Amino acid sequence: MKSDIGLIGLAVMGQNLVLNMESNGYRVSVYNRTKEVTERFMEGAAKSKENIVPSYSLEELVESLEKPRRIMLMVKAGYPVDAIINSLLPLLNEGDIIIDGGNSFFKDTIRRAKELEQKGIFYLGVGISGGEEGALKGPSIMPGGNKEAWEQVKHILIDVSAKVNGNIPCCDYIGPDGAGHYVKMVHNGIEYGDMQLISEAYFLMKELLGMSASEIQQVFQEWNEGELNSYLIEITADILGRVDKETGLPLIDLILDSAENKGTGKWTSQEALELGVVAPTIVDAVFARYLSAIKEERAEASRILKGPEPKFQGTSEEREQLIRDIGDALYASKICSYAQGFQLLDQASKSYKWNLNLGDIALLWREGCIIRAQFLNKIKEAYDRNPNLKNLMLDPYFKDVLGRAQDGWRRVISLAINNGIPVSSLSSALAYYDGYRRERLSANLVQAQRDYFGAHTYKRIDREGDFHTNWIEK
Repeated sequence: MKSDIGLIGLAVMGQNLVLNMESNGYRVSVYNRTKEVTERFMEGAAKSKENIVPSYSLEELVESLEKPRRIMLMVKAGYPVDAIINSLLPLLNEGDIIIDGGNSFFKDTIRRAKELEQKGIFYLGVGISGGEEGALKGPSIMPGGNKEAWEQVKHILIDVSAKVNGNIPCCDYIGPDGAGHYVKMVHNGIEYGDMQLISEAYFLMKELLGMSASEIQQVFQEWNEGELNSYLIEITADILGRVDKETGLPLIDLILDSAENKGTGKWTSQEALELGVVAPTIVDAVFARYLSAIKEERAEASRILKGPEPKFQGTSEEREQLIRDIGDALYASKICSYAQGFQLLDQASKSYKWNLNLGDIALLWREGCIIRAQFLNKIKEAYDRNPNLKNLMLDPYFKDVLGRAQDGWRRVISLAINNGIPVSSLSSALAYYDGYRRERLSANLVQAQRDYFGAHTYKRIDREGDFHTNWIEK
C-alpha cells in the first residue's frame, strides 16, 4: 500500500505533524537524515501505528508514495532545505509536489518555486504556527505557492489544521510563490511585538509596584477574561503561577533575563525597512531581545550608569488605577503592533503582486497559532467594513479603543520614564500613534538639513515644485 504523503525531518514539530496526519486517516511515510531519530520515533510515539511507515533512504521514501508524490519538508531553514531538494530531484517525476513547512525566508521560497517549476516540480511554501501542541492537535496553516499543487494537497492540510466556530479550518490558500511564508514571517514579527509588550507590562507591575509573581498572575488571569483574551496572555498567567520545586520560589524569578531569537522577527524588520513601512513596535521588540542578550555587558553597565530607582507612592486606589492603565496601554499598543503588521502585508501584496486578503488572513490566526486572540475577529470585521482600509487604527472600533485607552497609556509611559523602567515597545507604539495622527511633523527641518548639506531640494506648502536654497549665502 502506498502512502498519501511523505514527511522529511523528525524533530518535535515534524513528529507531531505526522501523528496529526495519521490521526486524521492518512498514511504517512517518514524519513530523517539520522537513522536513529527515525528508529526512536517508530519505537516511541509512532509504535503500533500501521499508517506511519519508516524510510531509511530518500529512495525508499519516494518509492513508498502515491503519484503524484507529496513530500513535506520539516527541516531547518536555509541550506538544509536546498540540500534536501537537490537530493530529491533526481528521484522525482514531473507533477510531484514539494511542501516546505519550515520557517524559510520568503525570497528563498520564491527562488525555489521558480527553479522547480522549470523542472516540472510543484513547490509550496507553507507557514505553520502553533508550536509542538499545535502541530499535534491542529496548527494555523498558511499555504502559498502553485495553485494547482494546492488543490492536490489542500484536503490533507485542511484536515490537520486548527478549527474554529463549527469546524471552520484555520487554513486557506494565501497566494503564489512566497506569499505563505511571507504571511508566516509577519505573523512571527507581530508575535515578537506581542511578547515584548506583555513582558513590559509584567515588568512594570514587578518593578514599579513591587507585585509578586502570584499577584501579577491574577491580573493576567483577569485580563484574559476580557478584550485582551489571547493565547499569550493565557500562557503568561500559567508561567507566573509555576513554582520551582527545588527552591519553592516562582520559577519566573529564576529564569535568566536573556531572550533568544530564530531570525523571523529580524526578517520582518528588514522587510519593513525594504518596503518603507513604519513598524517601530515590531522592530523595537527585536532590538529588546538583542539588548537582553548582552547580559554581562548590562550587568557591568548597571554598576556605572545611574538612574532613578523605581518608586510608587500612590494610594491603593491609585495603585489599582495604574494596573488598569497598564492593561489599557497593553491593548492599545497591541493594536498598533497589529496595525503595523497588516500595513506591511498590504504593501507586500502590492509590491509582490500577491493580492492578499487581509481580513481572511486574520481569520487564519484565530486558532492554533501563537498570536491567536479574541480581537482577530475585530480585524476581520474592520476589513469587511472597508476592504481598502489604510490602517487598522482608522477603523471605528479600533479608533474608539485607542481614544479610550490613551490617557492611561500616556500615564504609564510617563511613570515608566520617570522611574527609569525601559518600555521600548509600549512607548514606540504610542509614538507611532502620535506620529500617525499628526498632520504636521518635524520632518520639514530634516528635509531642510538634507538640502543644506546635500542640495536634495524640498517642497513647499504654499506652491508646487521642487526648491533648493543656497543656505550659506548671506
